[in-house]
Amino acid sequence: MKKIEVIIKPFKLDELKNALNEIGVQGMTISEVKGFGRQKGHTEIYRGAEYVVDFIPKVKVEIVLQAEQVDKVIDTIISSTRTGKIGDGKIFVLPVESVCRIRTGEKGKEAI
Repeated sequence: MKKIEVIIKPFKLDELKNALNEIGVQGMTISEVKGFGRQKGHTEIYRGAEYVVDFIPKVKVEIVLQAEQVDKVIDTIISSTRTGKIGDGKIFVLPVESVCRIRTGEKGKEAI
């Protein structure tokens, strides 16, 4: 099993959710996060004063799935979230040792 963590622009979340639903991804966890990479933040003017915005609002999507699904899911993520501009995000793939559904006690792929 693998866990995919995706950091994307917030306005791309609905498009990503719909695309993943179309390929059969059952569930995901969403978190609102802030961070920066090459964007390094930016300055904004509010009521005549200039402010430095160091952290950019992003959305973190976490998905646990079978290892065989990873390539298809990554391709779907890229095609549904890419704008071609800096700050499109990152995809991380991590190993998952075990999963247990609390309600039923199911373990392994049945618990996903």
